[in-house]
Amino acid sequence: MKPQDIISAKSSLWIFGYGSLVWKPDFKYKRSKVGFISGYKRRFWHGDNFHRGNDELESTWGVAFEVTGAQVEESLKYLNVRETVCGGYVTKMVDFYPEGEGQSPVQALVYIATADNALYLGPASPEEIGAQIAVCRGKTGHNMEYLLRLAEFMRKSCPQVEDHHLYSIETAALTMMSYLLAAQ
Repeated sequence: MKPQDIISAKSSLWIFGYGSLVWKPDFKYKRSKVGFISGYKRRFWHGDNFHRGNDELESTWGVAFEVTGAQVEESLKYLNVRETVCGGYVTKMVDFYPEGEGQSPVQALVYIATADNALYLGPASPEEIGAQIAVCRGKTGHNMEYLLRLAEFMRKSCPQVEDHHLYSIETAALTMMSYLLAAQ
């Protein structure tokens, strides 16, 4: 499903973010909720020579943003550039489960990175990924910021969730940073 098809069909839309969108959506929205989607895993398997790095999406926690009215078209235009500039992404409508008892799931749009992306790096050890993150940056900032802000979001907003992949990469990247600083 293309985001353009969604614009004509919706006056209200939920958009799920699992990476930098959780701390930097950069579009207007009516409200946001922390929660998860099922059937996907967050993985740091993509390089990104434009922004900083992206995740591929078991169960992935993040934030869903409700956009309404003109915000629908504005946010989708913005996200089309931000999330698909390098290609290799698909958009899907998925069930988003807001955190808390008695919350009903809502349909949300998610951008999912695929192996079709020219910058797909594939699986690697946390140490390899952490080392790459520690030394790389893009036009919008250092990869460490992306990693640390995402880990901070997970600890603060989803303390019940243990994201082993994310936290092992964070540990490896911080270790590499300490080596780099000691070598100066």
